[in-house]
Amino acid sequence: QVQLVESGGGLVQPGGSLRLSCAASGTILSINVMGWYRQAPGKERELVAAITRGGSTNYADSVKGRFTISRDNAKSTVYLQMNSLKPEDTAVYYCNIDIGWAAYWGQGTQVTVSS
Repeated sequence: QVQLVESGGGLVQPGGSLRLSCAASGTILSINVMGWYRQAPGKERELVAAITRGGSTNYADSVKGRFTISRDNAKSTVYLQMNSLKPEDTAVYYCNIDIGWAAYWGQGTQVTVSS
């Protein structure tokens, strides 16, 4: 059984910052890829950023230069530092991990960017 616990969402003004965290626990030998996705109302879930075990990263064009993904392999935790937030970043953010034979999702955390 694998569980993902997300934290760090909330309400922030445009231009502000938030840091999301997602800690994985359970029977995990190794996590290949850890990522963050988001889903806004009426839209499909989209990839925001992903990071491999070796540290290679991939970002959606809309967040490049503003968001930074990182991970702590010893803690099985992935982070998403979000700066210069815009109203269009408003969404439920989900973390995702790939452990080779399965993928798991977090419960989601709401991020709202509004004045």
